[in-house]
Amino acid sequence: MSFVLQPWQLLLVILAGWVNREQQAVVEYLRTENQIFKEIHRKKRIVLSDDQRRRLAVKGKRLGRKALQNIATIVTPDTILRWHQQLVAAKWDYSDRSKKRPGRPSVSEDVVHLVLRIARENPSWGYDRMQGALANLGHTISDTTVGNILKAHGIEPAPERKRQTTWRIFLKAHWDVLGAIDFTTVEVWTKGGLVTFYVLFVIELASRRVHFAGCTPNPQEAWMKQMARNLTDPIDGFLNDSRYLLMDRDQKFSKAFRDLLERSDVHCVRRACRLDHRISRRTSNDSCGPSKRNVSSG
Repeated sequence: MSFVLQPWQLLLVILAGWVNREQQAVVEYLRTENQIFKEIHRKKRIVLSDDQRRRLAVKGKRLGRKALQNIATIVTPDTILRWHQQLVAAKWDYSDRSKKRPGRPSVSEDVVHLVLRIARENPSWGYDRMQGALANLGHTISDTTVGNILKAHGIEPAPERKRQTTWRIFLKAHWDVLGAIDFTTVEVWTKGGLVTFYVLFVIELASRRVHFAGCTPNPQEAWMKQMARNLTDPIDGFLNDSRYLLMDRDQKFSKAFRDLLERSDVHCVRRACRLDHRISRRTSNDSCGPSKRNVSSG
């Protein structure tokens, strides 16, 4: 089967040949021009800038070694391709990172001030707990760094700071997990006459919630131990959210009673005076907790 070119196909072939001849003529002219340029500067070395080498490397890589052998006149194809390899290597060169200052970056002044503030407001906190509090605020530093900051500013570790803790600082630091317990009395007429009943109550200082723990005419140790079990019951114990419980040195708060509370991580803080008047005055004047009093009976 014979193949016959259509008129438009023949015209396209003629046009492509003409364009190719024109391109070859342009290339030959540019090569001749470059050769003349080299002859003029034969005794002088052609020094190219980094930008000029980059431009030649990008264009030369696109043409390839075979095409460069026919048209390159200023430098050899190997030189152009080597320049391109250097460009690629420079992209992945991280040697400038080694020029950075070795070691950990210094702690900012804002973090230092925050560490000092936490240490002063929470004198019983150790380095680990302070580091955890800082992490919750978005500042990642080690407990060693916390200790170094405190030492640099003359602040003692937690045991030393704890010995110097005042009653006011203690209340402020543990207000949200602080409770108080005490007795009040009511006189009740019975068949046997007027009997004094002892009412045991507990108050959660932050929320002002008051809990009626129990009432008895004989608050003996067995009854007090049962009250401790009720207050620390894992399901509905009133002291589940408390860590410290204030109490006076009344003998009714016996060692057995206190030991049961301690086993449930409720630390007993004993005062030399009765707490009812002081706590009521404290809760009415302190601005840390709500002003509304909530009462729940158990």
